[in-house]
Amino acid sequence: MEGDSNYRRRLGKQGEDIACAFLEGLGHQILERNWRSGHLEIDIISIGTDGIHFVEVKTRRLNIQAPPQDNVDRAKQANIVKAAGRYLKSGKGTPYGCMEVMFDVVAVTFEGQEHKTEWFPQAYIPLYI
Repeated sequence: MEGDSNYRRRLGKQGEDIACAFLEGLGHQILERNWRSGHLEIDIISIGTDGIHFVEVKTRRLNIQAPPQDNVDRAKQANIVKAAGRYLKSGKGTPYGCMEVMFDVVAVTFEGQEHKTEWFPQAYIPLYI
């Protein structure tokens, strides 16, 4: 059933697998998947020729409501930015601290067995006021 959490978990993992393959096809190296720090999580951390990318993946069946990328609201963005800061200060992230930092969204929308993948590089830029 589409409403149960196992179904959503499987669909989300499938979307993340597709997003990783998509990014690798662009020449990215995947550093981390589902990296966590406390309650904060980053779906994918990758390195491209232009810098380090912190990627939120949104997966849906058809665009019944809003497009998947529209679900990355300000609160979600703030959490990803906070998690990215923690990653860059961690032992794993320190080597990448001097690189350009980008916050991307990959939207994967399924219609039956077919899917559409959309990449939104630099989907948002954190503002510090």
